[in-house]
Amino acid sequence: MNIRRSLLFTVFLLAGLPGWSQDWPQWGRTPQHTGAAKVSGQHAEAMLDDLVYDPFVEAEKADPDAGGDLPVHYQVPLTDGDDVYMEFKTGVFTNLRARNSQIWNEKKLHRVHGRLAEVWSFESDWKPLPYSSPVTGRGAYTEPTFHAILVGSYVYIPGFGGSIYKVAKSDGRLLARIDPFLLDPDTYVAGMLAADAAGNIYYNVLKVDHDSPWDVNALASYLVKVSPDNTAKTATIASLTPGAPGGADQCLGFFRSADLPWPPSPDAVPGTVTCGSQRVPASSAPAIAPDGTIYIITVAHLWDREAYLVAVNPDLTPKWTASLANRLFDGCNVTLPPNGTPGGCRAGSHTGVDPSQNRGGSGRVLDSSSSVPVVLPDGSILYGAFTRYNYEEGHLMKFSPSGQFLTSYPFGWDDTPAVFVHDGTYSIITKDNHYNLSSYCFSEQFCPSDRNASNPASPEAYYITQLNSNLEPEWRFQSTNTQSCSHDPQGHVVCNSDHPTGFEWCVNAPAVDRHGNVFVNSEDGGLYVIRPNGTLRDHLFLDSALGSAYTPLSLTKDGRILTQNNGHLFVAGGDD
Repeated sequence: MNIRRSLLFTVFLLAGLPGWSQDWPQWGRTPQHTGAAKVSGQHAEAMLDDLVYDPFVEAEKADPDAGGDLPVHYQVPLTDGDDVYMEFKTGVFTNLRARNSQIWNEKKLHRVHGRLAEVWSFESDWKPLPYSSPVTGRGAYTEPTFHAILVGSYVYIPGFGGSIYKVAKSDGRLLARIDPFLLDPDTYVAGMLAADAAGNIYYNVLKVDHDSPWDVNALASYLVKVSPDNTAKTATIASLTPGAPGGADQCLGFFRSADLPWPPSPDAVPGTVTCGSQRVPASSAPAIAPDGTIYIITVAHLWDREAYLVAVNPDLTPKWTASLANRLFDGCNVTLPPNGTPGGCRAGSHTGVDPSQNRGGSGRVLDSSSSVPVVLPDGSILYGAFTRYNYEEGHLMKFSPSGQFLTSYPFGWDDTPAVFVHDGTYSIITKDNHYNLSSYCFSEQFCPSDRNASNPASPEAYYITQLNSNLEPEWRFQSTNTQSCSHDPQGHVVCNSDHPTGFEWCVNAPAVDRHGNVFVNSEDGGLYVIRPNGTLRDHLFLDSALGSAYTPLSLTKDGRILTQNNGHLFVAGGDD
């Protein structure tokens, strides 16, 4: 490894040092969101504790809009020594469309005789961005993430109107409310708080129209920086994305259903749509590089195909923007079946294009995703974007520190991958779901919904995949369990074999320990630990097989595993 590369890795590792005393203080643990712990994870041999943090789960799953899934994003359990900080819901659940009747709280729990006991609870007046049906194609369908952060002696907690609370870790006492937007009721903290090694807090803010939040242009959007002395500085997203299309500008649309199969001809060009102004997504977070550069994701309010990775200087001035559009050339005849066959593009189409636009595929940013930028040890940046044309699997996109698009891997939906540094290089751990869905459209004639029949070269399968620094697979671990299990009223585990091709991995942010062991959740209700060579080390069933509710994990200072399933916080371990 050359001297420059060695220095980069040293700076990257040292950047996390102030956070090591607080074992898992934020999303992805470090300011770079790498999901890597400096401890050895315990074996998942036993359930050591079980606490309910969302008492509304059964009502949420039963809501007609939920389809039996749990469309909620939850906080990662934050750890500091023997203390755990976690969101807990109270209030009243009305329905998914009126979710602001709930109350979000941050609780401090302390381990006493091996169990977590409540020390204090802080009630926030934070509310999520308004609901939007997934049918509309825009807005926050999945409940956005309420997410606190630990910094030094303080807990910072999202609040109402774009504000945040500064609370004493010791006793939950309110020390300050940082309120840059005068508690504007149409202004929302959008996503997870993040902090750099110096204790500065960063977060995203979105102001929407009160009556039509997702159908007319956003009123404003911001990146906020809060210094340790409680002073706040804001930058509008418009100021950070110079050159991006404005609210009334036109963006490239997609072809009509009447023109299937797509593209209608080899050189066809679709019409245009109104873009909407650039703003932050509902559930993402800034990432902070060791040199202080801040990375955020932005998207056009009315058109999710016009999105950017944005680099910001520490003083909140723009550094560069990199479009996610027209980057991916693995569509027709590549990830899709051959042109002219079921699920494939029209005969004669150009190889590699996204058939819906007849150009390179675009990384799309959906408000129901919790993907967060990840800064890698060499300074490059990853982002897990959505793409429809490859069976709704998305892409993991990699950019250089100066904004050049480098490469991609064909899965990225709702994914903040973990990073394992080893042997002078690094590996990237990501979920890798291959859904049995229609390829790029919803027509049974042209895009059959049975992927296994239309594309036997790429059948339905669900993996955790480790990639090298060039996003090439090093190993894959496949989900092979076919049984949906749950607990009956007597507490017995009852199962039904109804998933012949395995279960989707429902982790949105895996954890990796110092040895490279990977900790992930599955929709089969299980916690899995995978060795650095891609083989199974541990499996522990938690509560219920459950769709959606993509949840993150964390590790405590002694390697206990904090994981989630069905509205429960579980502590697992066994290496005392």
